[in-house]
Amino acid sequence: MGVAVTTRHIGRQAVVIGAGIAGLAAAGAIANHFERVIVLERDNLPMEAAPRPGAPQSWHLHGLLGGGSYALDQLFPGLGDDMVRAGAVPLRINCDLREEYPGFGAIPQRDFGWLGYSLSRGLIELTMRRRLMHRANIALRQRCRVLDVVAAQDGRNVVAVRCTDVDDGHCDTLPAELVIDASGRGSLTVALLETIGQPLPEETVVGIDLGYTTGIVDIPEDAPSDWKGILTHPSAPDSSRRSVMLPIEGNRWMVTMAGRKDDRPPGNWEAFLDFARGLSTPTIFNAIRYADPPGRLMRFGFPESTWRHFEQVAAFPDGLLPIGDAICRFNPVYGQGMTVASQEALCLHRLLQERTNEKDPLVGLGPAFLAKIQPLIETPWMMAAVPDFVYPDTRGKRPPDLQRQLQFGTALRRIAIRDEVFHRLIVEVWHLLKPSSVYHDQEIARLVAEEMADA
Repeated sequence: MGVAVTTRHIGRQAVVIGAGIAGLAAAGAIANHFERVIVLERDNLPMEAAPRPGAPQSWHLHGLLGGGSYALDQLFPGLGDDMVRAGAVPLRINCDLREEYPGFGAIPQRDFGWLGYSLSRGLIELTMRRRLMHRANIALRQRCRVLDVVAAQDGRNVVAVRCTDVDDGHCDTLPAELVIDASGRGSLTVALLETIGQPLPEETVVGIDLGYTTGIVDIPEDAPSDWKGILTHPSAPDSSRRSVMLPIEGNRWMVTMAGRKDDRPPGNWEAFLDFARGLSTPTIFNAIRYADPPGRLMRFGFPESTWRHFEQVAAFPDGLLPIGDAICRFNPVYGQGMTVASQEALCLHRLLQERTNEKDPLVGLGPAFLAKIQPLIETPWMMAAVPDFVYPDTRGKRPPDLQRQLQFGTALRRIAIRDEVFHRLIVEVWHLLKPSSVYHDQEIARLVAEEMADA
């Protein structure tokens, strides 16, 4: 069941900066709360499922976890069905996904009773845009570059967005009672804080120097029948090579190889295959070794994961909300970014619903939103940051109990192999349907402690 419809608007106009997943989800989240919502995007928005120049990572594999699918279906009821009709591949979680760990082999492929969707990022954006374009009060303005967010003279709230047309250079000032910064980098929010004299937020940074390369190949007729997608984990800390391969629309596999520092995957097909041959397990190499080379391979670099702690800004201006990557950029190999952004958008919608009957619902909205989304960020951050610190050259502040946390994760996997109920719990946490705090349950903690003692 989707979100409830609001009958009372709390503002005349809201502006969303960025038409990526976070921006589109945010627009859907606030659509019932404002008379008009304008989404600004500097790119051309393609009429088909295609990558955009302003989002170079859109050429690469993206994962929509169970928590993200749920959040988007709440904001856009039936969106999953739209995606399947457009060509997305339904995946039974975890039955259709083979997950391989060195030293463990493949985790059992158990059917946990829910569906996920595998598709290109371009197709996700396209289906979301189509939904928004059917809303009379939402306008998507493309080829529009945002210059800055304008605050009131006293700096207590935002009042407008200044932007320029990319083609003719015409400048415009759009009044806004709410501005959502879904631009990805968060630089507009940071610039506004500097302008009004607020201290910049602290940042938690984990330097990983990751590189990844992606290619798209046709799925052969003799493709394995016991899985649709596959994850191959690295032999850490000796090697950082990992790979994910999932089906996308058009009966194709999208395969991404990743590695750190000097062991980044190359950009030509023969060397790409050689890199695949060096993965910790041979399954992906065997699946693609005879495939016709893709038209081109796309490469991307990701130096560090960054979490900006906007929630610590004491006098955060009213009417301004960063969201998605503007707040936290996760290591992309864990596939968490789209899901967290979608969950943040759903959180925003529910928060606005709660505040609808207040005298001024927008007063204090920023701090309230930033506080509520902290648990949504904490679980995926720890799930990525702790494994990243297994590599000695990872930059950042290591957890004081790092070794124990790594052993804890290994014990979880060992138990999951033999215990289906435990496995389901781990998958629910991985898909961000449950927080990692469930591992603190007394019985679970006892089982894991016993497993660690027996190791």
